[in-house]
Amino acid sequence: MTNKENFLKGFFKENAVFTLLLGMCPALGVTSSAINGLGMGLATTFVLIMSNLVISLVSSQIPDKVKIPSFIVIIASFVTMVDLVMAGYVPALHEQLGVFIPLIVVNCVVLGRAEAFASKNKLVPSIIDGLSMGLGFAMALTMLGAVREFFGSGKMFGITIFSENYGMLIFVLAPGAFIALGYLIAFINKLRKA
Repeated sequence: MTNKENFLKGFFKENAVFTLLLGMCPALGVTSSAINGLGMGLATTFVLIMSNLVISLVSSQIPDKVKIPSFIVIIASFVTMVDLVMAGYVPALHEQLGVFIPLIVVNCVVLGRAEAFASKNKLVPSIIDGLSMGLGFAMALTMLGAVREFFGSGKMFGITIFSENYGMLIFVLAPGAFIALGYLIAFINKLRKA
């Protein structure tokens, strides 16, 4: 697989949210707005890139019996960095995302890419894989957040598009996440078949 094909797979062929249905906890939990989706997606992208980078470099030195715990420690280190940087520089977003930031450690997208790809490949393909899967994840969370925010409150990235009086509260609430995700998956599948 070329680097270009490897890069594009995270957006389309193996998108974690729309195709593989992985990482549903943050996808449904924090996407009440486009900003939240983008923030969580970019945080996860950073963790994916950095953990893939380190794991591709050290995986041959780690005994098989402790590979997964070692990967979790590596991932947790980068999640801690993201958590502290967000708390210091974007406290409002950090407060909105709350417990979902530390949960990146056990996000199956991150751990799955570490085990399935980074531990078995060289440095550059592992970085490209982390970037691809991370940006694809960020795109999906942002789209989901934008749809929910638009229909729920009449805004997009916090900018008022139409009055809140016309918004549908259900899209801001938890059931709206499932409804919006279902329609987005159907729409994307329709585009794939066209």
